[in-house]
Amino acid sequence: MQEKRAYEEKLQAEIDRWNAEIKLLRAKAEAANAEARKNYAEELEDIESKRDDLEAKLVELKEAQSSAWKDIKQGAERAWQEMNQAMKDAADRFR
Repeated sequence: MQEKRAYEEKLQAEIDRWNAEIKLLRAKAEAANAEARKNYAEELEDIESKRDDLEAKLVELKEAQSSAWKDIKQGAERAWQEMNQAMKDAADRFR
């Protein structure tokens, strides 16, 4: 059960970090020209959608019984990887 809680805390910390990064990216997008703002807005929508998916997986994990949480963890890992890659890609494009 301690492993489950540690994993939940790790995911929550990552989500919190990404939320802060999303705020920074949103500020950069608002300072950009009109065409770049449009592209950034689309990128941010995609990132926020992936973040929402990861948050939903975190809720599932928190609600899961100890016997089922490892199955849900696999889905959370995939969502985490997608979010992580999206943030890396966005950071590269927002430079």
